Amino acid sequence: MQPGSTRHAEETGHGEGLLPLVARMAAAYLEQAAGRNVAPEPSAVETLHQLDGPFPATPADAETVARWLDTIGSPATVVNAAGRYFGFVNGGTLPAALAASWLVSAWDQNSSMRVMSPVAAALEQTALRWVCEALGLPPDCGGAVVTGATMANFTCLAAARHALLARAGWDVEQDGLFGAPVLTVVIGEEAHVSLLKALSLLGLGRARVHRVPVDDQGRMRALDLPAIDTRTIVCLQAGNVNTGAFDPAIEVCSVVRDAGGWAHVDGAFGLWAAASPRYRHLTEGLELADSWATDAHKWPNVGYDCGIALVRDFNPLRAAMSVSASYLAHGSEREPSHYTPEMSRRARGVELWAALRSLGCQGLSGLIDRTCRHARTFAGALRQAGYEILNEVAINQVLVSFGPPDVTREVIRRVQQEGTCWCGATEWQGRTAMRISVSSWATTDEDVARSISAILQAASQAPER
Repeated sequence: MQPGSTRHAEETGHGEGLLPLVARMAAAYLEQAAGRNVAPEPSAVETLHQLDGPFPATPADAETVARWLDTIGSPATVVNAAGRYFGFVNGGTLPAALAASWLVSAWDQNSSMRVMSPVAAALEQTALRWVCEALGLPPDCGGAVVTGATMANFTCLAAARHALLARAGWDVEQDGLFGAPVLTVVIGEEAHVSLLKALSLLGLGRARVHRVPVDDQGRMRALDLPAIDTRTIVCLQAGNVNTGAFDPAIEVCSVVRDAGGWAHVDGAFGLWAAASPRYRHLTEGLELADSWATDAHKWPNVGYDCGIALVRDFNPLRAAMSVSASYLAHGSEREPSHYTPEMSRRARGVELWAALRSLGCQGLSGLIDRTCRHARTFAGALRQAGYEILNEVAINQVLVSFGPPDVTREVIRRVQQEGTCWCGATEWQGRTAMRISVSSWATTDEDVARSISAILQAASQAPER
C-alpha cells in the first residue's frame, strides 16, 4: 500500500461509510417529503445562517459536511419531490433519473468529447433521437442537451442567426454583428422572458423585436404577422406559461417556410404534448419549424437541470457551436461539444436517457395525460365552488381568480402559508390570478383532492375587500 493512500481516501470522502450514509439521508428525505408542508418553515430558513461565515481555515471531514447539509439544508428546501407543488412548471424527478444522477455524479464524466466519456456521448445521442421520435420531429435533427429552456432557446437561435446571415453572405462567428445584415425577429406579445433573454445574449435585442398581438388565450394572431423574408426569425410558443395555449403553428410555419425565413418553437413544456395521442393535435404544424427548444426537467421529470435544443438541419447548429484546437482530438462520430454552448459539461444526457428508458412511449404519454387530467380536476372543482377560471384549460395550466386582485393575492398568501400545497401568483391580460401548474409524476388524486380542499379553505377565510 502506498503511504498515505488510506488517509487520502478518508479525507476525500471515498471511505466505506459516506455514500451509504448519504443514500440513507436522501431516502429519508424522500420518504418524509409527502408529509411535509411544501414551503419550508421560516425557522428552517433562518437556520441557514449556520452554513454561512468566513471561508474556514481548516478542513472538515466529508461525513460532517453531509450531516450539516442534511440537518440544516434539507428542512429549508421547497418540497418539489412530492406531489403538491404547483407553483412554477417544475416536474419532480423520476426514480430512474434520480438514480442516474447519483451514478453520473460518481462517474464524474466530462461529456464534452467522446474520448472523454464514451458512455455520455453514446447515451446523449440515443436520448436525443428518442426525443425526436417522441415529439414527431425529424430523426436526424441536430441536438444538444443543455441546462434549460433559456440555453436551449439561445442554442437554437444561434443556429438561426448563423443560417440566415450565411445566406446573406455574412460569417457571424468570424465577423460578429458589427456591420452585419439586419435580422428581424418576430415574437408573440406573450413570449416567455427566457426567449427574450436568449435574444439579448445573442445581440439581437429585446426591444428590437416585432411583437405580434395575441388572442384571449395568449395565442399569436397569424393574420397580424408582419412581412416575412429570408432574414426573419419567427418565434412561436408551444405552451403559454400562463394558459398553456399554443400558437397556430400550421399557419405561421407555412408563411415562414414560404418566405424563406426561420421558424423557431419555444416549447419549454408544451412541446411534450406531442408525445400524447390525446393532446398531439395541439402541436400540429410545429413539426414544420426549423428549431425547437424544450425542457426535460419539466414534463419528462428528468430532474434539474436538463434542457434540449433541436435543429432540423444540424449544419447551422454545428457551425454556430463547434470549436477546434490542436489538443482536441475529434473522431468521425458525433462530438457533443460541436453542438452545445458549453465545452466542459455534466453528463446530463445520461439522466435524460434513464428517464425516457424508464417511461417508454406509454409511460411518457401517461404522465402527460395524468397531469392534464389533474389540471382539469382543479379547474372543475374551483369553478363549481364559484370561482372564475380565466383560461381554457388546454393542458396542465390553470388560472383562477378569487375576485378582486387583493383578495386573490390574499388567498394565494394563505395557501402558501398553510403549506398543504404551493401555488403562485401571476398577472395575465390585466387580471391577477393564482396559477396552478401540474407537472409532476408524483402527483396523485389524493394530492389534488387535499390541495383543492386547502385552496377552498383559504378562499373561504380570505376577507372580502
